[in-house]
Amino acid sequence: MLSTVHSGALVGVDALPVEVEVNSGEKGEPRVFMVGLPDAAVKESQDRVCSALANSGFAMPQTRTTINLAPGDIRKEGPMYDLPIALGLLASTGRIAPEKIGGYVIAGELALSGQIRSIYGGVSLALLARKLKRGVILPRESAYEAALVEGIEVIAADSLVEVVDFLNGKIELKPVALEDSPYSRRAGESYMPDFSEVKGQLQVRRAVEVAVAGGHNLLMVGPPGSGKSMIAKRIPSIMPMPTLEEFLEILGIYSAAGISRDGENKFFKRPFRSPHHTISDVGLIGGGSVPKPGEISLAHNGVLFLDELPEFKRSALEVMRQPLEDGYVSISRSAGKVEIPCKFMLVAAMNPCPCGYYGDKRHACHCTPLQIQRYRSKISGPLLDRIDIHVEAPAISLDEIGSSAQGESSAEIRKRIDAARKIQSERFADSGIRNNASMSSKHIKAYCSLDGDLRSMLASAMESLNLSARAWDRIIKVSRTIADLDNSEKIQRRHLLEAINYRSLDRR
Repeated sequence: MLSTVHSGALVGVDALPVEVEVNSGEKGEPRVFMVGLPDAAVKESQDRVCSALANSGFAMPQTRTTINLAPGDIRKEGPMYDLPIALGLLASTGRIAPEKIGGYVIAGELALSGQIRSIYGGVSLALLARKLKRGVILPRESAYEAALVEGIEVIAADSLVEVVDFLNGKIELKPVALEDSPYSRRAGESYMPDFSEVKGQLQVRRAVEVAVAGGHNLLMVGPPGSGKSMIAKRIPSIMPMPTLEEFLEILGIYSAAGISRDGENKFFKRPFRSPHHTISDVGLIGGGSVPKPGEISLAHNGVLFLDELPEFKRSALEVMRQPLEDGYVSISRSAGKVEIPCKFMLVAAMNPCPCGYYGDKRHACHCTPLQIQRYRSKISGPLLDRIDIHVEAPAISLDEIGSSAQGESSAEIRKRIDAARKIQSERFADSGIRNNASMSSKHIKAYCSLDGDLRSMLASAMESLNLSARAWDRIIKVSRTIADLDNSEKIQRRHLLEAINYRSLDRR
């Protein structure tokens, strides 16, 4: 008897439909044959399924049985097919009505006891199920992820027996509701470091506020101990809460990567990734024989912080240029091409010179001009072109260090940022973009008009400050964000002057 169970295969962060076809009762030696391009983990499922069935009160068919994972041109990986294979075997022997299985996309790893273990890609499988207009049956932890996908029935299962009884109508399993998912909980205000703890650095704090308000990439330059890393780690505390759609994208990438979002990462918030400068190209960008998301994708809809920017491999930084522009990374392998989203805010920090004390009044710099030039040249012009805001972070004075006064809190800063983001959301409602940093030339013409005086002032600044031509659009975008923070419909002189001041490293 032939039975079919619907499942899925992860390709990048997306799930493609897979049909698990099981045909038992064939003539020949009682053996199980598995076809459909399975990897080693999938082939091993035969032994897991056999033990799980036996310990759950069922038995393997005592006939020649063929299991086909269709389509045959997609490689099937991992233990996620254990549950659909077991259910297919039971349906092929009449223990489950085949029509009951057809309404769900099913995936899960089986323990030898018959318990069901979590798998990768719960969100992706739920999105696939919604596309196919079916429900989804998943392990409990994976079902909690999938519950964020609206418009489908998500069933959480703990054991093979439980799933069989549910499909046969013996028990009722209530769908997991959004409010039941721990992934829908918001982190408390006290959970994240606060900007009130930062001493001094008013100019840097302002630059960070502008950068977050418009989604602009930011580079901080300053000596050791000036608070660059401290400030960067507090950026998530002033970022707007993600929408459900944005968090679903974040969770989908984490789920496909196999990264557990336990503890702090399980909260409904934006990611903050801070890889070490020794990271490999693949670790940063993504890839491998089986393409997996890298750090830039794990920072999707959040922040990627690169401390000691010149110390990163030149090759890794250069490969990052295109994803910064496009918002996704393309990974090509012999099996095909995978596109993984990576719309993130880049925050970078660096010293002004190899020793770190160039321009510091309290410490002497021992670097030669050639050493300083070589150090700064590690960051290419095209990469620097994609960083909208450059700000200097001077050394903190002793008076500032000893001061007991607290700075402005993250909550107060976030109020202004939320107001600016609301303006942008209304402005780009039908444009497919979310912030000022993503504006194209068309959007700049439509929303960032400069009168004759301002245009002349910008042209004069470009020439007198010896700025490169690529700085023109960047300055206008940042000006637009500053105007939004000021709740100004038009870009004014003070907005443009502040934006020009944020291009200190873009001078030829």
